[in-house]
Amino acid sequence: MKYLICFDMDRVLVDHLSTWQYVYDKLEISNHEAFELYNQGKLDEWDWLKMDLALIKQAHGDITDEKMRELCVGTPLMAGIKDCLDWIISNGHEVAIISGGMQETAREIACMYPAEHPWRRRWGGINRHRGFDTKFHVFTNGWLERNDGTIDNFGRYQVQMNGKGSIVKMLQRRLGISKERTISIGDSAGDIGMFEESELSICFNPWDEKPVAIAKKTIRSRNLIDVLEAVKNQIKG
Repeated sequence: MKYLICFDMDRVLVDHLSTWQYVYDKLEISNHEAFELYNQGKLDEWDWLKMDLALIKQAHGDITDEKMRELCVGTPLMAGIKDCLDWIISNGHEVAIISGGMQETAREIACMYPAEHPWRRRWGGINRHRGFDTKFHVFTNGWLERNDGTIDNFGRYQVQMNGKGSIVKMLQRRLGISKERTISIGDSAGDIGMFEESELSICFNPWDEKPVAIAKKTIRSRNLIDVLEAVKNQIKG
């Protein structure tokens, strides 16, 4: 029986504070000001994204789409990621990445599992794939490319901090998979919406204790093999 397994990316599939932070570190910049304004309720997510892109463009005035992709290269992946995803895909289950992280890193992860059919534009697909579609459903944020290859002032905004549950519900409807056959894995309060739409919710490598109170299972490690064991137990259960 097919399951839908939904992953957050930053601190879950990626072993770093965030994919955005990985780029900031390379550029030696900080988005602390925007982060604080958001936490104080003085900045919404759309404007936060624009501020972050402006910060990057200020640090690298002629930054291009190609350069942004280069900056994402080397983002560290979580231990056990290949074994975990290999098992899920080889057993015929559906995988979704639902994250406010950068699209390029999600694309690189999804590219590890190409589909047999050529790339096509679809909801949850990834753009500019290497010839073939991916078996994953990908929803992320990031940047947009202008016609001349430079980065636009407006970003790619697919995932709201508290809107992940809506994406899970739409995936369930489109794939014909019920909540009872849905598993979600996240680390922060932004993943609670996913947790609420899943039969098994796993708080992995918790950012804080808020999602721990909601999740049905907590795994305090940084190895996705531990997540895989929980997924196997649920599916075989």
